[in-house]
Amino acid sequence: MLRLLPTTDRDKDIEILALRHQIGVLQRQLGGTRVRFSLADRALLAALLHRLPRHILHRLRLLVRPDTILRWHRDLIRRHHARMSRPKHPGRPRTIRSIRILVLRLAKENPNWGYRRIHGELLVLGVKVAASTV
Repeated sequence: MLRLLPTTDRDKDIEILALRHQIGVLQRQLGGTRVRFSLADRALLAALLHRLPRHILHRLRLLVRPDTILRWHRDLIRRHHARMSRPKHPGRPRTIRSIRILVLRLAKENPNWGYRRIHGELLVLGVKVAASTV
């Protein structure tokens, strides 16, 4: 978690050294085993590190390669764009309430009529709906 409290440069340097050392210990203990990052962890790392130039990213001590961080950021942007460009209400639009009420009234008043007859009557009344809607 990010700290928002003001600290001195010396304190920040000590914290950075401690974090780098912990990463080194973790990498030694894992050996060749890969670390699995959750989607939230990937998004946070990608958002924090994607602005850094590639040569600086290569100097950082990370659990994943810099190219992986950049790929995570591309995926994050791609998912965000896909989510924003998706239709808000997918599927067929609802039939207008007044038309639904009219269809139900015609069906109740004329129990012998099928959907085709009700559809024909709606067309006579000037209501344009598909027969499958009835």
